[in-house]
Amino acid sequence: MNQRELIEKANQEIERKRQIVESDYYRLRFHLMPPVGLLNDPNGFIQYKGVYHLFYQWNPFETAHGSKFWGHYTSTDLVKWEHQPVALAPSEWYEKNGCYSGSAIEHEGKMVLFYTGNVKDENGERETYQCMAVSNDGMIFDKKGPVIHLPKGYTAHFRDPKVWKKDDTWYMVLGAQDVTEQGKVVLYSSQNLTDWEFHGAITGSEMNGLGPYGYMWECPDLFELDGKDVLLVSPQGLEPEGDLYHNLFQAGYFVGEFNAEEFSYQHGAFTELDRGFDFYAPQTTTDVKGRRLLFAWMGITDENEKYQPTIEKGWIHAMTLPRVLSLKGEKVVQQPVEELKQLRKNEVSYENVQVNTEIVTLDKVQGTSMEMLIDGISYHSDSFEVTFRGAVNFFYSTKENKMSLHRKNFKDGRVESRHCQIYGIKKLHVFLDTSSIEIFVNDGEEVFTARYYPSVENESVSFKAEGKLQFNMKKWNLD
Repeated sequence: MNQRELIEKANQEIERKRQIVESDYYRLRFHLMPPVGLLNDPNGFIQYKGVYHLFYQWNPFETAHGSKFWGHYTSTDLVKWEHQPVALAPSEWYEKNGCYSGSAIEHEGKMVLFYTGNVKDENGERETYQCMAVSNDGMIFDKKGPVIHLPKGYTAHFRDPKVWKKDDTWYMVLGAQDVTEQGKVVLYSSQNLTDWEFHGAITGSEMNGLGPYGYMWECPDLFELDGKDVLLVSPQGLEPEGDLYHNLFQAGYFVGEFNAEEFSYQHGAFTELDRGFDFYAPQTTTDVKGRRLLFAWMGITDENEKYQPTIEKGWIHAMTLPRVLSLKGEKVVQQPVEELKQLRKNEVSYENVQVNTEIVTLDKVQGTSMEMLIDGISYHSDSFEVTFRGAVNFFYSTKENKMSLHRKNFKDGRVESRHCQIYGIKKLHVFLDTSSIEIFVNDGEEVFTARYYPSVENESVSFKAEGKLQFNMKKWNLD
């Protein structure tokens, strides 16, 4: 099928399933979702001519990972988003099994997309091409075809181009797997966006003192933040290590120094960006306010993905809230964008709430879509916990200096947990949607992101402490 026919087929699927999708109780109120089918990685995040564009990996025809399109949302304020026509459909020989992830830049007034064309032959053998498409308006794209072919020494797991400009040169990082099945990030440079020079791997498994560190590194994003060079990347194949790396695939960052003359990147240790269950493939951009903004896929591909209850209603997965990044020492801090305050309604305030061993619920703190600011936290207690809608539990042990998030497993309902060390909690900033939670701890020093599926009846939030807990709280309904 040509691109026009594929897009028309996708539009028909949206209309065919619209009623069942929109009837789902678990549809989110203030997060980006697919209109039908499966959403995964954020792509091409950019502010272009005053408008934020967020593209996304999209399979409109099923709730599984098939041949991907680029779906497209736009916004002028990061709060109200409009779903736009499909940007890319897998219509050409070099992308026939999917227009995979990539990025967007502005050049000479035009928006330019770079993405991976995925091809599988009749034997299931993969081919990969890095492709370019150009638009005069950010809506309709003219495909230019491959600009990079697979270099020697790498398998066809070679994808997710992120492009940026430094001085007069364009640079591109790609996620890769070398022929020894080690995950890498590779670098290219160009003067004109069509002719790219390969500079090899700048970091990865068995490099920069890492030792073995995963069999594939996906979705790299290298940028300057507060005077340092931060690399976001999603390594696949890390084994769990204490409280770390318990999702099937990880998403995190390195802080270091990129040397554009020597095409090298020196960095410190890898740190997970989010401590929850559902956070992968983050991508950033800068806006006219000079902020480094991030979206991530609020989901992951694992063995429990197919048990999520929204599948019965014809859709799966969502994006995180947009976040602003900053650097404190060697730590990347994430905070919800200021614009989200526009969603607030019906402020409720509590001062000096006291919690002991009895469970405390606050009459006016209930609902399905809420923002909660819990600060002035003090405790003389071995532990305290907050339970949201009876379905997800945030727990802090003062003895172990460890916080945990617990939820029910999608497949069998058993409780599963994620943990993180932290030395004292002063503030919790919580965004609760119908089937998601994002908890920013101590102004974004750590974040827990998760999907969860509470019973329709339970809209309460409860507090409990082994000893004494005191806090102030503000709560808003979000719409």
